[in-house]
Amino acid sequence: MDKKLKECSEKLRALVSNVQGAPFPGNMNNELYNIWYEHIQSYAMECFEFLEAQFPKAKDDGEISKTLKDAF
Repeated sequence: MDKKLKECSEKLRALVSNVQGAPFPGNMNNELYNIWYEHIQSYAMECFEFLEAQFPKAKDDGEISKTLKDAF
């Protein structure tokens, strides 16, 4: 697996893990939710910026599909 794909998969795993760790709505207070929300938003933005830098949007889906097929 090349370096970009490995880094991408690590970031996505961490993001999913952070989302799964969300406070349960019935048991959370505003402070707990705010802490979690700030954390997940900053991490999501980092992942988005990585994806934009490493896999820029193509003009059509054909180019994106080719990039993904080449990666795997």
